[in-house]
Amino acid sequence: MSSEQPVSAMRRQSEKDITDVHSSYASNRLMDNGEHNNDRTTRAPTRLTSYIRKFEQQLVEYNFEARGIERVPENERMTKLTWIAYLQSFLLWVSVNLAANNITLGMLGPATYGLSFRDTALCAVFGALLGSIPAAWMATRGPVSGIRTMAFGRYSMGWWPSKLIVILNLIQMLGYCLIDSVVGGQILSAVSPHGNMSVAVGIVIIAIITWIIATFGIQVFHYYERFAFLPQLIVVSILFGVSSKNYDLSASSTGDASTIAGNRLSFFSLCVSSAITYTPLAADFFVYYPQNTSKWALSSLSLAGLTFSFAMAIICGAGLGSGIAKHVEYSEAYSVGAGALIVEGFSPLGGFGKFCAVVVALGLIANTVAPSYSAGVDFQILGRHAEKVPRVLWNTFGAVIFTVCALAGRSNLSDIFTNFLALMGYWVVMWVVIILEEQFIFRFRSGYNWYAWNDPSKLPVGIAAFIAFLVGWAGAILCMAQVWYIGPIARLVGEYGADVSRFVASGLVLTNPLFRWVYMSHSPGQAWSTLHFGTWNGSTSVDENDKLSPSIE
Repeated sequence: MSSEQPVSAMRRQSEKDITDVHSSYASNRLMDNGEHNNDRTTRAPTRLTSYIRKFEQQLVEYNFEARGIERVPENERMTKLTWIAYLQSFLLWVSVNLAANNITLGMLGPATYGLSFRDTALCAVFGALLGSIPAAWMATRGPVSGIRTMAFGRYSMGWWPSKLIVILNLIQMLGYCLIDSVVGGQILSAVSPHGNMSVAVGIVIIAIITWIIATFGIQVFHYYERFAFLPQLIVVSILFGVSSKNYDLSASSTGDASTIAGNRLSFFSLCVSSAITYTPLAADFFVYYPQNTSKWALSSLSLAGLTFSFAMAIICGAGLGSGIAKHVEYSEAYSVGAGALIVEGFSPLGGFGKFCAVVVALGLIANTVAPSYSAGVDFQILGRHAEKVPRVLWNTFGAVIFTVCALAGRSNLSDIFTNFLALMGYWVVMWVVIILEEQFIFRFRSGYNWYAWNDPSKLPVGIAAFIAFLVGWAGAILCMAQVWYIGPIARLVGEYGADVSRFVASGLVLTNPLFRWVYMSHSPGQAWSTLHFGTWNGSTSVDENDKLSPSIE
């Protein structure tokens, strides 16, 4: 089965034909890397390069995906787009997000921010909806370009500044894997007889299964995510039914009016961050879709899947969290860990409840595979040497990192969740605004040269975007409200401050067009190049690939 195709049912080809496609890619791995005119690709292969190519050929024979960051050309994508492929975009996001980590996110509303069930639920639904819109839009960039999300970001941030974005994204994705592993480990430990299984063993189990699925690549990933939602939907529905009697629906949010307003805004921002952090990897999962994929259908189904799954999981967690103050057993379970509270929610069902809790824990694999797979690709964007290392090895390296960190931080999940998740949301919001500016202001007419994705001479330097990014960070620091730091502006609202940093930062990043205009006005010879080719280096040469390059819209 071809690793160049998400799911076998989407493309009717024989095993022999698909194997031929694999072999063709493995033998021409560097032919479509945006360096058609670079002498580096025509040199005789070194011994290391020969070993790598042989290794990739072996991966293909065992049905692994050998492709890394290379652009997927049109002739190597799905030939026929069926309704199953469109439905897959909905089911994928439901499988990824209907998971225990988002249930624990909902617990933070009542437990950490002192919000009522109603306030938590409203913040969750609208925050998830707002954060999911950029992710759903970014998903459509995969079929249009055939380029991975972080490589697509080079067209906006430039060759060198985009490497900083990649590093931030790697930290974010591996951090999510860490959180998922800890929550899964807590649940597996809580349901084991007399707690004989430690949290550490549970973490390792989640990490190993995640590594196996992510290492096989996009085909196995899509196939797994197509069905992973079903057991999760069943057990989360059971959790709603069996634990709802312990929800405290009458309690009010604590604090004075300004404090409540600040806590609402902070939790709303946290929910926005949880959803919007899928934007830097959303296109990765759809690069094998054909270029004529309906943008409206793909974005609408992605948005529906993201919003539905986030809302259901976070509201379930909000209900469990609302019972902490009212029920001693919930309070005791939460003191052990958020995963233990999920297990306690199933406790009226006895042994069957423990089985359901195990299903919830294993459901975290679907959430962990997505960032783990994308991390393997993103490592290759860090440099030419990193690009030569096969994705499989980077996936293994990433799995080792998040497993070790999860084992070290398993006792501080709540702090990691509230501090890490909120912090990661800052840069994503600013990056999304810069991407949208590039799309709808600077390239609205000219479009993109997809063949230039890996050619620094045809990509922006990124000076203006990087300066705007730093200005946005300065505003975020002044307006953030975290446990460890409250900015002077955020401190003006309520007892604990209000986290308005994402909104202020996104507004400040709108200075990007101004900085670009200043740069162009001091470099008049480069203005024509910038307008027509999106470059800042004065290169106006057009090769045959540029002439054939499609526009993004």
